[in-house]
Amino acid sequence: MDKTALETLYANIAHYAAQRRAEDGERIHRPIASYPEQVERFRLPVQDEGVPADQVMRELIDHAEPGLAAITGPRFHGWVMGGSNPVGVAADWLTGLWGQNAGNHLATPSAAAAEEQAANALLELFDLPRECSVGFTTGATMANFTCLAAARNEVLRKAGWDVEADGLFGAPEITVLLGEEAHSTVFAALKYLGLGQSRVVRVAVDHNGAILPEAFKMTLGGASGPIIAIVQAGQINTGAFDPFEPIIAAAHAKGAWVHVDGAFGLWARATPDRAHLAKGIDEADSWAVDGHKWLQTPYDCGYAIVRHVEAHQRAMQISASYLPGAGDGGRNPSDYTPELSRRARGFATWAMIRHLGRRRIAEMISRHCALARRFADKLGAEPGVEIMNDVVLNQVVVRFGDDDRTRKTIARIQSDGVCFTGGAQWRGAWVMRISVIGEATTEADVDRSVEAMIAAWRAVRG
Repeated sequence: MDKTALETLYANIAHYAAQRRAEDGERIHRPIASYPEQVERFRLPVQDEGVPADQVMRELIDHAEPGLAAITGPRFHGWVMGGSNPVGVAADWLTGLWGQNAGNHLATPSAAAAEEQAANALLELFDLPRECSVGFTTGATMANFTCLAAARNEVLRKAGWDVEADGLFGAPEITVLLGEEAHSTVFAALKYLGLGQSRVVRVAVDHNGAILPEAFKMTLGGASGPIIAIVQAGQINTGAFDPFEPIIAAAHAKGAWVHVDGAFGLWARATPDRAHLAKGIDEADSWAVDGHKWLQTPYDCGYAIVRHVEAHQRAMQISASYLPGAGDGGRNPSDYTPELSRRARGFATWAMIRHLGRRRIAEMISRHCALARRFADKLGAEPGVEIMNDVVLNQVVVRFGDDDRTRKTIARIQSDGVCFTGGAQWRGAWVMRISVIGEATTEADVDRSVEAMIAAWRAVRG
């Protein structure tokens, strides 16, 4: 493809991108087409001859548009998903353009350096120990997996077992303690690591889903041998934080490794008016957090942060004669994640921290928490609508009368398309979950969403 053709190809994409983002505010906040319809649109017969690039791009856009969620829209409240800031998107385009495989620092020094400096900045933003290592993963699921792999291997090493060499057959039994309302990605990570989803010891939680410290201490007292304790910064429904100081102190006194699932809640450390929620969290041994949530990086981007660098490396390092080591003092990104071949996620993270700065990151998080409170106040004033949680962060749990009417109200809200929110079963009841985390969301968007939610509820209530 010559230079003129390249300029046309990329210019057309840039024009489309600007137009689509400019229309986000008025876009219907749900996919227009269903999955079966999109399967038909994307049918791909394998032809002998290819199709010109400009035609492929037009077809891809035309096919995809009807089935796209409005995740970048200002009234998308369905899940805890950031809005992919345009600067991060532009950096991600460059990442794809440069085509760097971010495995080692010899092949791609720019990718490795950007990742290293972005990692240092993240530790500063979260005010975590600066000696921690950071792995750039696909998201919190793999960040939890990475951290818990380091935890598993280290607690077994201290018990005299080399899991890297000998596997889990015959290894000492590990006790895993976590709250009754731990997130599903934690259970997925435990499953992948051979620790099992059902063998965990669940600890009682309070009305907001936070671990009860006395219950934790009592449960911990009955444990022996290698122990991993998993705590939570930001319960997925309520946004609740576990009481870190007493839990971590008790766990460390017992020799346990403490891991924090902080997919979105760890970002509270980056804003002064919410940092108290995560007090004492810096005493843990590892932390998992997403960039594509409150940092607004594009998908996919998560961070596995580990206090014990050698344990992190032992769990993740891939060695081969053709791969350069880190003996020259350079940092190999693949030493800290399960992937050898992957995109250079550090570029978008570096760009977003550089673009937003500490003050704007803090202001955005604080604003979103205030908007969640606005949701709760306005919805809670409507007869028949109940706010089920203490709104401490950016999550609001809402119930409309009973299970049937709650499900019907959610379905009507989604169908109307003014905003998007989703439902969940929480403590045996159906509820609506509201997440406020898109950078573009304003008070006006909250008010417009509330109006649509109340209209849906009134229609269902009849």
